Amino acid sequence: MNTRVAALVLLGFASSAFAQSTPTAHKQVLKFVDAGSANWKQVSKQIWDYAELGYHENKSSTLLQAQLKDAGFAIQPGVADEPTAFIASYGSGSPIIAILGEFDALPGLSQQAVPGRDPVTAGAPGHGCGHNLLGSGAALAAVATMEYMKANHVAGTLRYYGTPAEEGGSGKVYMVRDGLFKDVDVVLHWHPGAGNSIINGGALAVDTAKFTFHGIASHAALAPDRGRSALDAVMLMGNGLEFMREHVPSNTRIHYIISKGGVAPNVVPDLAQMDLMARNPSNTVLTGIWDRILKVAQGAALMTGTTLEVTDIGSDANIIPNDALAPVAQKNLEEVGGYTLDATQTKFAQQLQSTLGLDTLPDLKLTDVIEPLRTYDPNAPSASTDVGDVSWAVPTIGFSTATFVPGVAAHTWQAAASAGMSIGQDGMIIASKALALTAVDLFTQPALVAAAKAHFAHQMKGKSYQSPIPANQKPLYNYRGN
Repeated sequence: MNTRVAALVLLGFASSAFAQSTPTAHKQVLKFVDAGSANWKQVSKQIWDYAELGYHENKSSTLLQAQLKDAGFAIQPGVADEPTAFIASYGSGSPIIAILGEFDALPGLSQQAVPGRDPVTAGAPGHGCGHNLLGSGAALAAVATMEYMKANHVAGTLRYYGTPAEEGGSGKVYMVRDGLFKDVDVVLHWHPGAGNSIINGGALAVDTAKFTFHGIASHAALAPDRGRSALDAVMLMGNGLEFMREHVPSNTRIHYIISKGGVAPNVVPDLAQMDLMARNPSNTVLTGIWDRILKVAQGAALMTGTTLEVTDIGSDANIIPNDALAPVAQKNLEEVGGYTLDATQTKFAQQLQSTLGLDTLPDLKLTDVIEPLRTYDPNAPSASTDVGDVSWAVPTIGFSTATFVPGVAAHTWQAAASAGMSIGQDGMIIASKALALTAVDLFTQPALVAAAKAHFAHQMKGKSYQSPIPANQKPLYNYRGN
């Protein structure tokens, strides 16, 4: 069977399974989400107030665990050597359906929930990627799904994975490495955004590390010949990377900073450091690029008589698509629909859009639009997420919903402002409903789970997964220096 025919068969399998859905079941699930929405909006605001960095989300994780325990989930805290990671479980047996939650903030993006730049505390963290909504909305979906399972005596195991440090800490990678997803049948996830769409594949695989060069200090004028400059090594590495850019795939991204460059200009630096990130849509392609980056670094050390130390390695894989799950997720998102901004939200959005510096402002009605299902374009601008590593282990599908004012990009103070008020919270509820509907479909339609697993096997044929994070490296609790 050729690739195209196999894909069509799998898509037909999924569509047939979806046709068996019960409208009454979906109405019941949506009512459960609506019933819990006020509470979980408040939880999202509390986590927004906490704004804790990766691996230090102590209050946020504790709050989510307490809420889920009160709802009826069994809690397994501190998994994968990550103090703020946890698994909340309900039910028993198969299938095992998982929903992912995140709750870490970003450094320097503290912001009031107002449409002008106004930090709560200057320089403090803020939820510029909306993870306060992500963790809370996923938890609301899990609780609503659990309520449906209870009411209808549905068999199976539902899990909520509390995953820390998505923003650069690769929290899920360590959870995958510890085998925490090995028995899961399907994983569902979502992410805040400026529109409503399906996440079926995509994201850039990313490798990160600190490249530290060790040299010999000396007087830069009196005895420069005795010195071996670690800073020279960093600069030569940077030059090598700039020449290398011409000879890598055009959709590759390489970015770095000099995080340590010496202590004084009249002292030959005996220590210098580059913090580097490299990205590509393909985990396999990135592996080859990363090997070349390592050789550039080694060459810089040879040229300068310094030694090289590569540490604090992080890595996220690209997301493997699942074309059996995507049409089901799309239909569920279309069933839920978007939402319309009220007068207060519209005024907020217009004021916020005026700070974006865009020649053409997106229509505010986009919050009510469901984008059509599209094939991922590997050349389109994208970011990275450790959801990708999960998708290499288990069939995965996701959603993005309009939690930010249209036109707002993630990792900005405008995103943090949106995530702290009703626009973000209303968009969160759209995600909760779509997740819960899809989870219930998976619990009640064995054919859909089988189709998802068959397509996953098809996608993984000839591929293998191995994270460049060393097997003996523990989670980097202070990767942001906090």
